[in-house]
Amino acid sequence: MIPNIIFIVFLLFAILFFYRNVRIITRSINLGKDIKIKDKKLKRWKLMFRVAVFQSKMVSRPISGILHIFVYVGFIIVNFEMLEIIIDGIWGSHRLFSFTGPIYTILISTFEFFALSVIIACIIFLARRNLFKVKRFWNKEMTLWPRSDAAIILITEVFLMSAIIIMNASDSILQERAVDHYVKVGSFPLSSLFIPLFDGLSTGTLIFLERFGWWFHIIGVLIFLNYIPYSKHFHVFLSFPNVYYTRLEPKAQMSNMPSVTKEVKLMLDESFEPQQDEENAEEITFGAKDVKDLTWKNLMDSYTCTECGRCTSRCPATITGKKLSPRKIIMDVRDRLEFLSKRNTRKGLINKKDLFDFITQEELWACTTCNACAIECPVNIEPLAIIFEMRRYSVLEDAAAPAPINVMFTNIENNGAPWQFSPEDRMLWAEELYLRVCL
Repeated sequence: MIPNIIFIVFLLFAILFFYRNVRIITRSINLGKDIKIKDKKLKRWKLMFRVAVFQSKMVSRPISGILHIFVYVGFIIVNFEMLEIIIDGIWGSHRLFSFTGPIYTILISTFEFFALSVIIACIIFLARRNLFKVKRFWNKEMTLWPRSDAAIILITEVFLMSAIIIMNASDSILQERAVDHYVKVGSFPLSSLFIPLFDGLSTGTLIFLERFGWWFHIIGVLIFLNYIPYSKHFHVFLSFPNVYYTRLEPKAQMSNMPSVTKEVKLMLDESFEPQQDEENAEEITFGAKDVKDLTWKNLMDSYTCTECGRCTSRCPATITGKKLSPRKIIMDVRDRLEFLSKRNTRKGLINKKDLFDFITQEELWACTTCNACAIECPVNIEPLAIIFEMRRYSVLEDAAAPAPINVMFTNIENNGAPWQFSPEDRMLWAEELYLRVCL
């Protein structure tokens, strides 16, 4: 009875603590400007199933893509067993669903296969990051914490899956010895391979191993659940809504600013009357100076980022040695949000007052707006949308555009074209070509 009470208390505490962190992240995302995304629901559902559920963009890089799918599917399937573990923990039963007979054996065998696939995939991922040192995992923004975070996640998954196999192997031997409480359900193909390693152990030792595997797995999962909100691994929850709310407009299309649209309509249409709420609107800021000036979707992007670096590895600015890294843009937005929510109080963040203290003008203007980052991202994050808004603020609020762009603005204002030529001289280039030009 006492183990059951301990389990219930720990379970409730873990759920409440996770709920608290999710509330904090939700409030952080809601700091962004409100936008309505309610169009083309069927198309959005299809996109979500194709990209988020079936991982269609992952396999563009076959090795990491297929391995990730094994981890993704394996972690979901293995955690179905969590339902039985939780019920057993609450009621004190053992293998509650074993009454299903052969179906139960097939299910547990399947769970073990995917547990092994997760272990193998995670070991390969650890080797790619730390032995082979794949370049995109070692960019300048991948400091000690992001690299450690990835290692913690992968090592934890290896231990959690190993605990299941050890638990099942010990359980099989205890069944054969007809120990009380251990329901006879037979052995399972994978864990049975480890039976010779444990067969010579005493019954007491086997009970300890089986109970240790059980408690280690369930407590590990609950601790891992509460680590996720502090980690890049939160994408396991947010990737689905993030893909659902993907912008369906042509890629890199800039969104119109309502305040500017209103002014243009007032100039061109005498019959246009602004709505009452527009007339009483608060002071307008062009672009984004801080996270509160971005939309909630931009902020959701930052919490959905897996830090995989696919965007940065395809960015032409990064490839040619520019300072820009699309992944860093997203990570900087998340760091700023975490600081404002008081979940991240690193000393390096204290003196940073807005996004421009995280992201430099050099980074913003190195972007070619090719949108390779958004095309490559497996969860449809758009770093370019953030870059556009920060550029807008630089140009329209701070007049801080680079000198060549300011020259272009001046030429457009004076000459009606980006070039430094008078409108009267615009067609002089054609005089020697003997072309008849209609003006």
